[in-house]
Amino acid sequence: MMMSFDELPEFKKECKQLKKKYRSIPGDLGVFRKVVSASPLGNGKHFVVITQTECVKIVKARFFCRYLKGSSLLRIVYAYVEEHGRIDFIEIFFKGQKERENKVRIKEYLKILNAQQKI
Repeated sequence: MMMSFDELPEFKKECKQLKKKYRSIPGDLGVFRKVVSASPLGNGKHFVVITQTECVKIVKARFFCRYLKGSSLLRIVYAYVEEHGRIDFIEIFFKGQKERENKVRIKEYLKILNAQQKI
């Protein structure tokens, strides 16, 4: 099955900001898309399902950036909507500046997704 990808506007903004400092992010994101296309819930200890509903799993993963030379201080949060074969990127952040994912944003995303499912 072919995986489709989408990005929340906030994610796009965060990517743009991080790209100024870490220029390899667009290419790294391409590699990451290939990894999650093959294994949507990830593989190994670098991926953890943080929230789960009937139709979606929210996953937080270590995001490897070539610019950081092996340091895995970036985190990416995405939703895997199995029914539609879609991954929605919710958040990307530098762990040194922010310890946890944005729970409010995840709740908002789930609320919007829930409303769309009922249509």
